[in-house]
Amino acid sequence: MQQIVTTQSIMSDFAVSTGLLDTSREPRRYLWTDAFAVCNYLQLYRQTGEPTFLQLALKLVDQVHQTLGRHRKDGVRRGWLSGLDDEQAQLHPTYGGLRIGKRLDERHPGEPVNESLQWDQDGQYFHYLTKWMHALNCVSRDTGVGIYNQWALELARVAHAAFTYTPSTGGTKRMVWKMSIDLSRPLVDSMGQHDPLDGLITYQQLEATAKRFPETPSELSLKTEIEEMVAMCAGHNWATEDALGIGGLLTDAYKLVQLIDRYHLHETARVEALLRDIDCSLRAFVSHTPFNLPAEYRLAFRELGLSIGLHAASRMQKCIELHPEHFTNASQLAALLTNLTCFHHLHELVESFWLKPGHQVIKTWQEHADINCVMLATSLTPDGYLQL
Repeated sequence: MQQIVTTQSIMSDFAVSTGLLDTSREPRRYLWTDAFAVCNYLQLYRQTGEPTFLQLALKLVDQVHQTLGRHRKDGVRRGWLSGLDDEQAQLHPTYGGLRIGKRLDERHPGEPVNESLQWDQDGQYFHYLTKWMHALNCVSRDTGVGIYNQWALELARVAHAAFTYTPSTGGTKRMVWKMSIDLSRPLVDSMGQHDPLDGLITYQQLEATAKRFPETPSELSLKTEIEEMVAMCAGHNWATEDALGIGGLLTDAYKLVQLIDRYHLHETARVEALLRDIDCSLRAFVSHTPFNLPAEYRLAFRELGLSIGLHAASRMQKCIELHPEHFTNASQLAALLTNLTCFHHLHELVESFWLKPGHQVIKTWQEHADINCVMLATSLTPDGYLQL
């Protein structure tokens, strides 16, 4: 109960401070944070039955589209990123993708790369777009309204076309990590380690949900995009020592488990391989004893991403125990998940550490206060984000 109260307090403060409720404030929208926030409001609605929380989720979706679906106010261009007129853009708000929401404008054509500024410059990230696809999908889940998943499908098609390319030497497609605001040119050419996997599983999630809404246009099918992502994922080892990355792998694995359980997706081998990579990742991560460092040398949102993922591990275990007949390799998956139980307590360490008021006044917390607060709330009440 205390976790619900804490989450309510965090998310109420967030609504005011970022201009979602307080109309006297300029909206401060950031795509990653807002994706988690939508899921948090949905979870609060599910837990309390209070329609205010559903209204906040829907209002946030609209404000993100109205803000991050348009060009920056300090830029030279105006209007929607898609180039559609206002009437059509309101109907298709994700056609042009969505800006990250960084404080600085993007690097302009011909301008040299400045590594120290890159993290503060706007553009579009694929892994942020997939988070928003997931948030929209969750809105359809909780409202029974298919248009939100349809917007997610439209975003998936736009993002896939912009971020993937065939190398000049031919072969399997690859991805770029960061694109310009209008998706016309890459800003960072390298491929994010988990972007193909994240894309594949998100696409599969959207396709499965679309079957619940027969009004979804057939041309929004992601069959080709899924096939291309499958090819990009082939042979990859996903192991990482990054806390946020490990958390993402855990949540991706849980998504697959749910898709297999509910929609009979043929991905049991991928789940098994993922769990092996996760086990290696967690063992390497804890060997560095990162939780012994003082708060000043830690990034809360990265640790909280791991914490959210660890909540997914126990839920995977329960799902497979309840329906082993849905998994062709249930015994192997159960054994791998049993091996991960020794890490479950880490989410309690992370949450209790960052709940301490003294740790929330340090510079590294304050510099990322919105994302830290929202992801802390997600870790405390994770089902709005984790469940499909």
